[in-house]
Amino acid sequence: MRTVHSIKELRTILRGYRQQDKTIGLVPTMGNLHEGHISLVRKAGEAADIVVTSIFVNPMQFGASEDLDTYPRTLAQDQEQLEAAGNTLVFAPNVEEVYPEGLARQTQVVVPDVSDGHCGASRPGHFEGVATVVTMLFNMVQPDVAVFGEKDFQQLTVIRKLVRDLCIPVEVIGAPTVREDDGLAKSSRNSYLSEGDRGIAPAMYRILEETGRKLAAGRSDFAALESEAKEAMVQAGLRPDYFNIVNSDTLKPATNEDTSLTLLVAAFLGTTRLIDNLTVTR
Repeated sequence: MRTVHSIKELRTILRGYRQQDKTIGLVPTMGNLHEGHISLVRKAGEAADIVVTSIFVNPMQFGASEDLDTYPRTLAQDQEQLEAAGNTLVFAPNVEEVYPEGLARQTQVVVPDVSDGHCGASRPGHFEGVATVVTMLFNMVQPDVAVFGEKDFQQLTVIRKLVRDLCIPVEVIGAPTVREDDGLAKSSRNSYLSEGDRGIAPAMYRILEETGRKLAAGRSDFAALESEAKEAMVQAGLRPDYFNIVNSDTLKPATNEDTSLTLLVAAFLGTTRLIDNLTVTR
Protein backbone atom coordinates (compact mmCIF):
# COMPACT_ATOMS: atom_id res chain seq x y z
CA MET A 1 0.00 0.00 0.00
CA ARG A 2 1.24 3.49 -0.87
CA THR A 3 0.36 6.88 0.57
CA VAL A 4 0.51 10.04 -1.52
CA HIS A 5 -0.19 13.64 -0.64
CA SER A 6 -0.28 15.43 -4.00
CA ILE A 7 -2.82 15.33 -6.82
CA LYS A 8 0.00 15.05 -9.37
CA GLU A 9 1.44 11.91 -7.79
CA LEU A 10 -2.03 10.44 -7.33
CA ARG A 11 -2.82 10.86 -11.02
CA THR A 12 0.53 9.46 -12.12
CA ILE A 13 0.03 6.26 -10.13
CA LEU A 14 -3.59 5.83 -11.24
CA ARG A 15 -2.63 6.35 -14.88
CA GLY A 16 -0.42 3.30 -14.59
CA TYR A 17 -3.25 1.19 -13.23
CA ARG A 18 -5.60 2.32 -16.00
CA GLN A 19 -3.00 1.35 -18.60
CA GLN A 20 -3.24 -2.15 -17.11
CA ASP A 21 -7.06 -2.01 -17.55
CA LYS A 22 -7.57 -2.02 -13.78
CA THR A 23 -10.85 -0.70 -12.42
CA ILE A 24 -10.64 1.85 -9.60
CA GLY A 25 -12.79 2.21 -6.49
CA LEU A 26 -12.83 5.27 -4.23
CA VAL A 27 -13.70 5.50 -0.53
CA PRO A 28 -13.76 9.15 0.63
CA THR A 29 -13.18 9.56 4.38
CA MET A 30 -12.07 12.13 6.92
CA GLY A 31 -9.86 9.57 8.66
CA ASN A 32 -10.03 8.41 12.29
CA LEU A 33 -11.17 5.14 10.77
CA HIS A 34 -13.31 2.49 12.46
CA GLU A 35 -14.87 -0.78 11.33
CA GLY A 36 -17.60 1.09 9.47
CA HIS A 37 -15.02 2.74 7.21
CA ILE A 38 -13.14 -0.52 6.76
CA SER A 39 -16.36 -2.21 5.61
CA LEU A 40 -16.54 0.41 2.83
CA VAL A 41 -12.98 -0.38 1.80
CA ARG A 42 -13.76 -4.09 1.63
CA LYS A 43 -16.90 -3.42 -0.40
CA ALA A 44 -14.89 -1.25 -2.81
CA GLY A 45 -12.41 -4.13 -3.12
CA GLU A 46 -15.25 -6.41 -4.20
CA ALA A 47 -16.33 -3.95 -6.90
CA ALA A 48 -12.96 -2.78 -8.26
CA ASP A 49 -9.38 -3.98 -8.78
CA ILE A 50 -7.75 -0.96 -7.11
CA VAL A 51 -9.04 0.77 -3.96
CA VAL A 52 -8.16 4.39 -3.22
CA THR A 53 -9.10 5.70 0.22
CA SER A 54 -8.91 9.45 0.66
CA ILE A 55 -8.25 10.90 4.11
CA PHE A 56 -9.04 14.59 4.25
CA VAL A 57 -10.72 16.58 7.03
CA ASN A 58 -12.64 18.93 4.77
CA PRO A 59 -12.94 22.40 6.31
CA MET A 60 -15.66 23.42 3.86
CA GLN A 61 -18.21 21.08 5.42
CA PHE A 62 -17.70 22.29 9.02
CA GLY A 63 -19.67 25.18 10.49
CA ALA A 64 -18.03 27.99 12.45
CA SER A 65 -18.91 26.46 15.83
CA GLU A 66 -18.24 22.82 14.89
CA ASP A 67 -15.34 20.51 15.68
CA LEU A 68 -12.94 21.11 12.78
CA ASP A 69 -9.97 21.91 15.02
CA THR A 70 -10.56 18.99 17.39
CA TYR A 71 -11.60 16.36 14.84
CA PRO A 72 -9.23 13.42 15.42
CA ARG A 73 -6.35 13.08 12.95
CA THR A 74 -4.97 9.53 13.19
CA LEU A 75 -3.16 8.91 9.90
CA ALA A 76 -0.66 6.32 11.17
CA GLN A 77 -3.37 4.16 12.74
CA ASP A 78 -5.58 4.65 9.69
CA GLN A 79 -2.80 3.42 7.41
CA GLU A 80 -2.37 0.26 9.47
CA GLN A 81 -6.08 -0.55 9.26
CA LEU A 82 -6.26 0.16 5.55
CA GLU A 83 -3.27 -1.99 4.71
CA ALA A 84 -4.77 -4.88 6.67
CA ALA A 85 -8.03 -4.43 4.73
CA GLY A 86 -6.30 -4.69 1.35
CA ASN A 87 -6.45 -1.02 0.41
CA THR A 88 -4.17 -0.10 -2.49
CA LEU A 89 -3.55 3.63 -2.23
CA VAL A 90 -4.11 6.29 0.42
CA PHE A 91 -4.60 9.88 -0.76
CA ALA A 92 -4.00 12.22 2.19
CA PRO A 93 -3.68 15.79 0.91
CA ASN A 94 -3.38 18.88 3.08
CA VAL A 95 -5.81 21.79 2.87
CA GLU A 96 -3.52 23.82 0.61
CA GLU A 97 -3.36 20.99 -1.92
CA VAL A 98 -7.15 20.79 -2.17
CA TYR A 99 -7.96 24.50 -1.85
CA PRO A 100 -4.86 26.35 -3.12
CA GLU A 101 -6.69 29.68 -3.37
CA GLY A 102 -8.48 29.30 -0.04
CA LEU A 103 -12.09 28.50 0.76
CA ALA A 104 -13.40 31.97 -0.05
CA ARG A 105 -12.23 31.70 -3.67
CA GLN A 106 -13.21 28.07 -4.21
CA THR A 107 -15.92 27.18 -6.72
CA GLN A 108 -18.72 25.39 -4.87
CA VAL A 109 -21.18 22.69 -5.91
CA VAL A 110 -24.76 23.04 -4.70
CA VAL A 111 -27.16 20.09 -4.89
CA PRO A 112 -30.65 21.57 -4.50
CA ASP A 113 -33.68 20.11 -2.79
CA VAL A 114 -32.23 16.96 -1.16
CA SER A 115 -29.65 19.12 0.64
CA ASP A 116 -32.44 21.04 2.33
CA GLY A 117 -33.90 20.08 5.69
CA HIS A 118 -32.67 17.51 8.20
CA CYS A 119 -28.89 17.91 8.58
CA GLY A 120 -28.98 20.56 5.86
CA ALA A 121 -31.15 22.74 8.09
CA SER A 122 -29.12 22.07 11.23
CA ARG A 123 -25.74 22.54 9.53
CA PRO A 124 -26.06 25.34 6.94
CA GLY A 125 -23.48 24.98 4.17
CA HIS A 126 -22.54 21.44 5.19
CA PHE A 127 -23.76 19.69 2.07
CA GLU A 128 -22.29 22.34 -0.20
CA GLY A 129 -18.94 21.47 1.39
CA VAL A 130 -19.57 17.73 0.97
CA ALA A 131 -20.74 18.06 -2.64
CA THR A 132 -17.79 20.26 -3.55
CA VAL A 133 -15.08 18.05 -2.10
CA VAL A 134 -16.67 14.84 -3.43
CA THR A 135 -16.88 16.34 -6.91
CA MET A 136 -13.21 17.30 -6.65
CA LEU A 137 -12.25 13.81 -5.46
CA PHE A 138 -14.20 12.28 -8.35
CA ASN A 139 -12.23 14.50 -10.75
CA MET A 140 -8.89 13.78 -9.05
CA VAL A 141 -9.33 9.99 -8.88
CA GLN A 142 -11.79 9.39 -11.75
CA PRO A 143 -13.01 6.18 -10.13
CA ASP A 144 -15.27 3.60 -11.71
CA VAL A 145 -17.10 3.11 -8.41
CA ALA A 146 -17.32 5.02 -5.13
CA VAL A 147 -18.57 3.61 -1.83
CA PHE A 148 -20.38 5.62 0.86
CA GLY A 149 -21.98 4.51 4.10
CA GLU A 150 -25.75 4.41 4.47
CA LYS A 151 -25.39 5.80 8.01
CA ASP A 152 -25.10 9.25 6.41
CA PHE A 153 -28.33 8.69 4.48
CA GLN A 154 -28.92 12.29 3.43
CA GLN A 155 -25.30 12.60 2.31
CA LEU A 156 -25.65 9.45 0.20
CA THR A 157 -28.82 10.85 -1.38
CA VAL A 158 -27.06 14.14 -2.13
CA ILE A 159 -24.14 12.36 -3.80
CA ARG A 160 -26.41 10.16 -5.90
CA LYS A 161 -28.26 13.23 -7.18
CA LEU A 162 -24.94 15.03 -7.77
CA VAL A 163 -23.67 12.16 -9.93
CA ARG A 164 -26.96 11.89 -11.80
CA ASP A 165 -27.40 15.62 -12.45
CA LEU A 166 -23.80 16.29 -13.52
CA CYS A 167 -23.51 13.09 -15.60
CA ILE A 168 -20.44 11.95 -13.65
CA PRO A 169 -19.47 8.43 -14.82
CA VAL A 170 -19.18 6.91 -11.33
CA GLU A 171 -21.27 4.11 -9.87
CA VAL A 172 -22.23 5.12 -6.33
CA ILE A 173 -22.57 2.16 -3.96
CA GLY A 174 -24.22 2.44 -0.56
CA ALA A 175 -22.89 0.19 2.20
CA PRO A 176 -24.95 -0.88 5.24
CA THR A 177 -24.41 0.82 8.58
CA VAL A 178 -22.01 -1.04 10.88
CA ARG A 179 -23.14 -1.09 14.50
CA GLU A 180 -21.80 -1.82 17.93
CA ASP A 181 -23.24 -4.85 19.74
CA ASP A 182 -25.77 -2.59 21.48
CA GLY A 183 -26.99 -1.08 18.19
CA LEU A 184 -25.13 2.24 18.24
CA ALA A 185 -23.98 3.16 14.74
CA LYS A 186 -20.20 3.27 14.56
CA SER A 187 -18.95 6.84 14.18
CA SER A 188 -15.69 8.70 14.65
CA ARG A 189 -17.57 11.08 16.93
CA ASN A 190 -18.51 8.28 19.33
CA SER A 191 -15.06 8.79 20.87
CA TYR A 192 -16.29 12.16 22.17
CA LEU A 193 -18.92 10.51 24.38
CA SER A 194 -18.41 10.31 28.12
CA GLU A 195 -18.90 6.92 29.74
CA GLY A 196 -22.36 7.93 30.92
CA ASP A 197 -23.40 9.30 27.55
CA ARG A 198 -22.09 6.18 25.81
CA GLY A 199 -24.55 4.18 27.90
CA ILE A 200 -27.43 6.39 26.76
CA ALA A 201 -26.51 6.56 23.06
CA PRO A 202 -27.95 3.18 21.94
CA ALA A 203 -31.44 4.40 22.88
CA MET A 204 -31.49 6.35 19.61
CA TYR A 205 -31.44 3.19 17.52
CA ARG A 206 -33.91 1.41 19.81
CA ILE A 207 -36.37 4.28 19.27
CA LEU A 208 -35.80 4.08 15.51
CA GLU A 209 -36.60 0.37 15.60
CA GLU A 210 -39.69 0.89 17.75
CA THR A 211 -41.02 3.57 15.39
CA GLY A 212 -40.23 1.33 12.42
CA ARG A 213 -42.30 -1.46 13.95
CA LYS A 214 -45.24 0.92 14.39
CA LEU A 215 -45.01 1.91 10.72
CA ALA A 216 -44.76 -1.69 9.59
CA ALA A 217 -47.86 -2.46 11.68
CA GLY A 218 -49.84 0.07 9.68
CA ARG A 219 -49.64 3.39 11.51
CA SER A 220 -49.51 6.38 9.17
CA ASP A 221 -49.98 9.31 11.57
CA PHE A 222 -46.46 10.44 10.81
CA ALA A 223 -46.45 13.68 12.79
CA ALA A 224 -47.68 11.88 15.90
CA LEU A 225 -45.05 9.15 15.47
CA GLU A 226 -42.33 11.78 15.16
CA SER A 227 -43.53 13.50 18.34
CA GLU A 228 -43.64 10.18 20.21
CA ALA A 229 -40.12 9.35 19.10
CA LYS A 230 -38.75 12.73 20.16
CA GLU A 231 -40.43 12.44 23.53
CA ALA A 232 -38.94 8.95 23.98
CA MET A 233 -35.51 10.38 23.14
CA VAL A 234 -35.89 13.09 25.77
CA GLN A 235 -36.98 10.51 28.34
CA ALA A 236 -33.87 8.45 27.51
CA GLY A 237 -31.58 11.42 28.08
CA LEU A 238 -31.02 12.49 24.47
CA ARG A 239 -31.56 16.02 23.17
CA PRO A 240 -33.30 15.66 19.79
CA ASP A 241 -32.22 17.77 16.86
CA TYR A 242 -34.80 16.20 14.57
CA PHE A 243 -36.73 12.98 14.01
CA ASN A 244 -38.25 12.96 10.52
CA ILE A 245 -40.15 10.30 8.59
CA VAL A 246 -39.53 10.84 4.88
CA ASN A 247 -39.88 9.37 1.41
CA SER A 248 -36.69 7.34 0.95
CA ASP A 249 -35.95 8.76 -2.50
CA THR A 250 -36.88 12.44 -2.19
CA LEU A 251 -36.37 12.97 1.58
CA LYS A 252 -39.66 14.87 1.55
CA PRO A 253 -42.15 14.33 4.40
CA ALA A 254 -43.79 10.92 4.11
CA THR A 255 -47.27 10.51 2.66
CA ASN A 256 -49.71 7.60 2.72
CA GLU A 257 -48.78 6.81 -0.89
CA ASP A 258 -45.11 6.16 -0.08
CA THR A 259 -44.04 2.53 0.12
CA SER A 260 -40.42 3.07 1.19
CA LEU A 261 -39.97 5.31 4.22
CA THR A 262 -36.76 6.37 5.93
CA LEU A 263 -36.60 7.55 9.52
CA LEU A 264 -33.91 10.20 9.88
CA VAL A 265 -32.70 11.19 13.34
CA ALA A 266 -30.09 13.45 14.87
CA ALA A 267 -29.59 14.11 18.57
CA PHE A 268 -27.10 15.54 21.02
CA LEU A 269 -25.48 13.91 24.02
CA GLY A 270 -23.58 16.66 25.75
CA THR A 271 -21.85 18.48 22.90
CA THR A 272 -21.68 15.40 20.67
CA ARG A 273 -24.11 15.22 17.76
CA LEU A 274 -25.08 11.74 16.57
CA ILE A 275 -27.08 10.73 13.49
CA ASP A 276 -28.76 7.51 12.42
CA ASN A 277 -31.55 6.22 10.18
CA LEU A 278 -33.76 3.25 9.44
CA THR A 279 -35.61 2.38 6.23
CA VAL A 280 -39.01 0.67 6.36
CA THR A 281 -40.88 -0.84 3.41
CA ARG A 282 -44.68 -0.89 3.68
